[in-house]
Amino acid sequence: MSEFSCDVVVVGLGPGGEALVARLAAAGLDVVAVEAELVGGECPYWGCIPSKMLVRAANALAETRRVDGLAGTATASPDFGLVAKRIRDEATDDWDDTVAAKRITDAGARLVRGHGRLDGDRRVVVGDETYVAAKGVVLNTGTTAAVPPIPGLADTPFWTNRGILETETAPASMIVIGGGAIGLELAQAFSRFGTEVTVLEVGPRILAVEEPESSELLGKVFEAEGIGVHAGISIDAVAHDGEVFHVTSGDVTYEAERLLVAAGRRSRIDDIGLDTVGVEADRHLTVDDAMRVTDGPDTDWLWAIGDIVGRGAFTHVSMYQSERVARSILGEELGEYDTSLPRVTFTDPEIGGVGLTEHQAREQGLRVRIGSTDLAASSRGFVHGPGNEGLLKLVIDEDRDVIVGANSAGPYGGETLSALAFAVRAEIAISTLKNTIYAYPTFWRAIESAL
Repeated sequence: MSEFSCDVVVVGLGPGGEALVARLAAAGLDVVAVEAELVGGECPYWGCIPSKMLVRAANALAETRRVDGLAGTATASPDFGLVAKRIRDEATDDWDDTVAAKRITDAGARLVRGHGRLDGDRRVVVGDETYVAAKGVVLNTGTTAAVPPIPGLADTPFWTNRGILETETAPASMIVIGGGAIGLELAQAFSRFGTEVTVLEVGPRILAVEEPESSELLGKVFEAEGIGVHAGISIDAVAHDGEVFHVTSGDVTYEAERLLVAAGRRSRIDDIGLDTVGVEADRHLTVDDAMRVTDGPDTDWLWAIGDIVGRGAFTHVSMYQSERVARSILGEELGEYDTSLPRVTFTDPEIGGVGLTEHQAREQGLRVRIGSTDLAASSRGFVHGPGNEGLLKLVIDEDRDVIVGANSAGPYGGETLSALAFAVRAEIAISTLKNTIYAYPTFWRAIESAL
C-alpha cells in the first residue's frame, strides 16, 4: 500500500466536484481528484445535457404540429436516430470523458481513477493507494437510480435514466414508473417521437414537489397529447416475457415494449467508509451552511456537496455548494446560504418552482396569501396561442409582505421564474414589485397580474 500526501481530496467529479477541483487548484492547493466512473458525473452523460437535447428535439416536433391553425400547414416525420446521434456525438463523446479528464489535469490536479473510500481521519483509499489530505476531504459521490422493491422487477431488463438515454431507437410503447421530473420529461419526449406512453405514479399526483395546480395542468396536457397518467395506484408486480413488459396494478395489467423506472434517486453513501470516521447517515449526509459534515464526532475536515446532502438534487445547487466549500477551505467570506432552491422541470409546459410551496408555507405557520393568474390570459400567452397552457402562482407571507415561493408554468416557464427567484432570494417587498414596470408583451408580465 502506497501513501501520498496532499492538501485536499475530492471524491466524485460530478459538476460540483469538477468545479471545486479547478477552483482549489487555481488557488495553489495540491488537489487529488478521485472518480470511479466518468469525469463530469451524471449530468453531462445521462442527465441534464442529453435529456435536454432530447426534449429540445421533441419540442421542435410539437411546435411543427402547431403550425396548423397558426401559419398554414406543416408535417413532421420523427427520426429518433438524429437526436440519438447528437447525444452520442455532441453531448457525451460516446460516453468518453477524455476531454473532461484533461480539464482536471490541465487545472493542475491529480486525477485518480477508482472507487474512493474514507479510511480514518483525512485519509482516502483508492485501490492500493492511500491519500492523506492536510486540509480535508470533500465527498461528492452523487446518486443512482432508486429501484423500488416491486415483485419481479429486478429480474427484468428495465431501463433507468441511463439506459433510456443510451438507446438509439424509440420503442413502440413504454411504461414509466414514477411521476417526477425525470419520468415526466422523458415520457413526453418519447411520446412526441411516436412512442405510446403510460405513466404510473403511486403517489396521489404527478410532480408532487410542485404546486397541485401545476400537477393538474400537466396532467391535462399529457392527456391531450395521448399520454396515459395514472396516479394514486399500487404497482403490485412486474414481469417480462422476452418481448413485452407486464406491470400489474390491482385488477389492471399494463403492457409495453419498454419499462422506464424513474422512481427517485438513492444516495451513494453506503460504501464510502463513513463508519471509519464515526459518521452515521440514513438517506443523506447532514451538513452545515459551510457544507461541513455534522453527522460525526470530529469531522471539521470533512465536507460534502451535491445530491448526497439532501439540499436539492440539481446540478446548479451542487455548483453553488462547491463554491461554498472552496471559500470555507480558503478562509474566504461565505455569505448567507441561499435556501430559495430554484428548480425547473423541462416538460412542455415548463414547470419552474422556487422557495416554499403553499403547503410548506402553511406548515411553517406563515400567514399566507395566494396570488395567481392563467398564463394564457396574459398578453404574451394570448399572442402565443397553441401551446400556451400555463399559470403563475405566488405564495406571499402576509406579515412580511414578501413572496416566499412561486410556481411558473408555461412556455419558457423556467426563464420567467428568474425574476421570481430574485424576489424570493432578496425578499423584495410586494409594494416594490407592484410598483415595477413589466415589459409588454412578455410572459413575465404575468407576475403583475398574479400580484
